[in-house]
Amino acid sequence: MRALALALMLAAGVAAAAPETSKRPVARAGSEAPSAEAAAIIPPAPSAMSFAAAVPEQATSLRPFLRPKAIIERAMARRAERRRGQVCGDPDLQGDEVGFVPGRISGCGIGEAVRLRSVSGVTLSQSALMDCTTAKALKQWTERGAKPALRGTGGGLVGFRVAAHYACRTRNNQPGARISEHGKGRAIDISGFQLQDGTSLTVLNDWNSRHRRALRRMHEAACGPFGTVLGPNSDRFHRDHFHFDTARHRGGAYCR
Repeated sequence: MRALALALMLAAGVAAAAPETSKRPVARAGSEAPSAEAAAIIPPAPSAMSFAAAVPEQATSLRPFLRPKAIIERAMARRAERRRGQVCGDPDLQGDEVGFVPGRISGCGIGEAVRLRSVSGVTLSQSALMDCTTAKALKQWTERGAKPALRGTGGGLVGFRVAAHYACRTRNNQPGARISEHGKGRAIDISGFQLQDGTSLTVLNDWNSRHRRALRRMHEAACGPFGTVLGPNSDRFHRDHFHFDTARHRGGAYCR
């Protein structure tokens, strides 16, 4: 009992010696509380983020609409029509198969001829008789030369004015001359170009007009697809048209 009384007396003395108020604790360096403004922009902890925000939204595409049956049938009919009208095994070459064309003089004629009406969507002013090699060369020039040259003019190219195609004759109709490539179905002469807006350009009138750049580009682009290219600067026989043929020369294409 004496020991217990002694312990109680010591505890009471310590309590009496303690101050009535405690000092405000001093903040440690780097441990200042954030201001209200800073607290407002602190992002929430990852654990507080919602599941929807954590998972990116999955991209979705609209379900494609089915084309009406009538539209599909019309497209298939047009495709079938192009196949029926194709020559040389190419739907871009529209015309008729002709076959063998005999010549009235020695050296003329075509082994497997076609009568071409349009090439790559460009209509010929008259059906042109030629072989498939020449028809394919015409297509290549149309797509890589003629159409690009006139793309920004009058809405683009829609027609060729054909001055000559197959004809059993000598070169430039000169007596004693060799048989022309026209007489072999290997040539076509083009004198003008019809544009979408109704404008017509001609070699005779526009070779030196404001459209001269387009015509000269077309003339230059033909050198390669065709073996012979003649224009207004070649001779007096070609002042009003371009002559193209698929004859091959030892020194390469002959272009004037």
